[in-house]
Amino acid sequence: MAHHANAEYTDRKRDENFTLLQAFEWYTKGGGKHWKKFNEISKELSLAGITAYWISPPTKAANPSSVGYDIYDLWDLGEFDQKGGAATKYGTKDDLVAMINEARRNGIVVYIDAVLNHKFGADDVEKFRASAVDSNDRTQDVGEQHNIKGWTGFSFPGRQGKYSELNWCFNHFTGVDYDDRSKETTIFRIQGDGKTWAAHVDGENQNYDFLMGADIDHNHPEVEKDMLDWGTWVLKEVDPFEFETSHGTDEKIKTGAQGFRFDAIKHISRDFIAKFVQHVRETSGSSHMFAVGEYWKDSIDDLDTYLSELGTQFSVFDTPLHYNFKKAGEQGSSYDMRQIFDGTVVQKRPIDAVTLVDNHDTQVGQSLESCVPSWFKPLAYALILYRPDGYPCVFWGDLYGCEGPEGNPQPPVSQLADFVRARKLFAYGEIRDYWDHPNCLGWVRVGDEWHDGCAIVMCNGDEGFKWMEVGKEHAGETWTDVLGWHQGEVKINEDGWGEFKCPARSVGVWTRQDARGREEFSTCK
Repeated sequence: MAHHANAEYTDRKRDENFTLLQAFEWYTKGGGKHWKKFNEISKELSLAGITAYWISPPTKAANPSSVGYDIYDLWDLGEFDQKGGAATKYGTKDDLVAMINEARRNGIVVYIDAVLNHKFGADDVEKFRASAVDSNDRTQDVGEQHNIKGWTGFSFPGRQGKYSELNWCFNHFTGVDYDDRSKETTIFRIQGDGKTWAAHVDGENQNYDFLMGADIDHNHPEVEKDMLDWGTWVLKEVDPFEFETSHGTDEKIKTGAQGFRFDAIKHISRDFIAKFVQHVRETSGSSHMFAVGEYWKDSIDDLDTYLSELGTQFSVFDTPLHYNFKKAGEQGSSYDMRQIFDGTVVQKRPIDAVTLVDNHDTQVGQSLESCVPSWFKPLAYALILYRPDGYPCVFWGDLYGCEGPEGNPQPPVSQLADFVRARKLFAYGEIRDYWDHPNCLGWVRVGDEWHDGCAIVMCNGDEGFKWMEVGKEHAGETWTDVLGWHQGEVKINEDGWGEFKCPARSVGVWTRQDARGREEFSTCK
């Protein structure tokens, strides 16, 4: 799906590898400068091989310095004086539109981070009937129904009805986590005719509809309409121009749909997500609009069931693969590398898998902290970037480093931009696997008409080496490591085989010494 979507909205060729960048980390600096930063770096990211951004939530948050998941107003993209100012942490609406347009000029599309599960920062407190529930079994009430006061009144005074006239009240929510009357903090289920927790959500705590804040009732017709309208509006609102492609003067880049990353979908009715995606694909003019959801659970069975029952094409982040990477890094040479893809989305449903190493939730200091050990990250990135299956997502914090909590910055992955560049240039064609050793993996991508191929070798122990066939047509050629991490040369024998190596606990990315595009690497003179 990503190949169709990216090629439709940019001047990218359909035979090019596509690579997604998560374009923020949890501690990304605020001050309204982040969107502007992309105008400076879009060209270099494009040249490296980045073809799409997953941006942080561009919508107005309750806290002007927050990452953006404490969502206040979907219809405010940094335009109205609300919650501490007009701009979001990342900049104004004008900055956002300018960033997206500059990205598109450089062949990069943008996916909006849609936070549709909850709201924070209500303008008014309201009285309504509710019952506390057992935190371990949300289907069971604790005590009697009674009146509470909850922060559920949203009138958006700064926006004054522009774009959407819906003012939210307690009827638009299923639950809250605070009673302003008793000052009690617990999970309350709001009472009302036919009102209950959403169906088709994750089964943890018997029903995992409620996550935080004021939990949105997607079954309410006013809520459903407002959110579906927003889905169509936001993609067109942030991308209002059209330009010609280089494929011919009669072909135009379509405006509008680019895509979404959906936050916390295991807490949202599966039926609503399906309806939202189908609606926006129909109303945006693109059946190829890309959609990926965060269903953060280390269970291929649950992820497979979700995708199978959704009823429309959809992608999820490959959470099980992340945890395999973490386990492999922690176990070192005792881990059998041949098992690295076992129980993963990319193994079972490759067309629906967005593969990743780390993200903003797994980084140091977060509630889901589960960082892949730094020494293993180059191996992990090679596994998602140089194989044909899955849509790889590179983490901003791995590319540029993380600010980190309390002055504890995390360094970037060495030469990660070169890893992406090698994917852009060489990771094409048939794959030949050499997975015959628990500590050392190798494979060859044979290339195609437009791209020379590559040979990859990695190990989680001592220096790795693999005899691999690149093809008789390469007999007599000299191959070297484009990363410069292994200084030797490989001479391809008359049968088209060579012995490729990598340093201990590392990776080697080998191509012809004169392969097309080699001049783009700083290690190649």
